[in-house]
Amino acid sequence: MARSTRSNDWGFPRWRGYGSERGAARVRLCDRDGCEAPGDRRAPKSPNSPESWWFCVDHAAEYNRNWNYFEGLSAEEAAAREAGERSTANGYSSASHYAWGGPGDGTRSRDELRALDVLGLDPDAAFEEAKQAWRRLAKANHPDVAPGDAKAAERFQAVQAAYEVLRRAEERRQAAPGPR
Repeated sequence: MARSTRSNDWGFPRWRGYGSERGAARVRLCDRDGCEAPGDRRAPKSPNSPESWWFCVDHAAEYNRNWNYFEGLSAEEAAAREAGERSTANGYSSASHYAWGGPGDGTRSRDELRALDVLGLDPDAAFEEAKQAWRRLAKANHPDVAPGDAKAAERFQAVQAAYEVLRRAEERRQAAPGPR
């Protein structure tokens, strides 16, 4: 009997997506015992090991929360490993100011520097100083204080936008893990 080479695509245009099949798709289940959710998040079984677990979103979060990178090491070995990794990871942090092309210490974006300029502050001003300058300038240029003054309204909008940029950046810094 001859093998059929006929397709089920019904001609052009294709009626089903490219790469789609009529059979059921294989789904890898979560490796957590009793979980029926798809296991699509890889989690290593141990450091530098090619073997890994496959968890669902919830169990991957639980696994990562309980992960101890220094498990099985003595206190001295853990301290030595941490010091070694900090030295390689932070090798260029002391020279980070050389990569920065503008004013400031290199920790602020150009938008933040522009916002500080609008508020009349130095590039390395703290967020509290920016907040005080924003309040002062917003009170001076508020449309209720200077009704009918279009220039004051423009300055007020610029001050509000500048403060919003700095506030969001400060929130990102507060939420970011690690040393500041």
